[in-house]
Amino acid sequence: MAAVGDSGPDPSSEDPYVRLGLSQGASFERVQQARQECLDQVGDDPQARARVETAYDAVLMSRLRERQQGQLSEAAADASVREESVSKGSAFQTTGVLQKLQPRLQDAGQAISGIRPQVALVEGPGLWIRLGIGALAMVALLISSESVQLVLALGLIGGYVSAVRRGRRPLSSIGWTLAAVVVGLIAGGVLAAALSPSAVEQLHLNSDQIQAIPAALLLWLTALLLA
Repeated sequence: MAAVGDSGPDPSSEDPYVRLGLSQGASFERVQQARQECLDQVGDDPQARARVETAYDAVLMSRLRERQQGQLSEAAADASVREESVSKGSAFQTTGVLQKLQPRLQDAGQAISGIRPQVALVEGPGLWIRLGIGALAMVALLISSESVQLVLALGLIGGYVSAVRRGRRPLSSIGWTLAAVVVGLIAGGVLAAALSPSAVEQLHLNSDQIQAIPAALLLWLTALLLA
């Protein structure tokens, strides 16, 4: 048990009152003061500071339990009431901060949702237009190696315009369209490197065409699905 009157703190004690150098009936101001004095004494030692904070929390919890059981002295009861009011005040302040941050969090959520890809197949006449243009672009790519750059450039523009027309933000639209091109070219490069020269010759395609095919397909899918 703690001493009747305040005494010097004993960091090695298991009793939180003794560890802080407090008596059972210490006032709220004295509890706060003892905590600060102990923190000043231990300096920057993280373990010692943690023990002080643990003892402080234990004193507050002990006061709360004793108050609920009607065992506190008048001074200690007054200290407990003030401790509870401080805790409530902190809670109210936290709630106020969260209320102020809520609009910003909502804006951030909307911004993230605007960047996140949404997949939905185009409906109506737009679907047939995209299918027709995409099919013509693939045929041109397979027929002539000189059409590679033109097909990819038109596909990039078409994917961007399609995403913007479907309600996606311009920056997000260009970002996902460029990502489709980059991923497609990387996949095409891997495919071209994996094929043997005889296989490439049998396909009647050069390495540029093979590398561009996955990119063109991804751009086609972007125009059809990215919303």
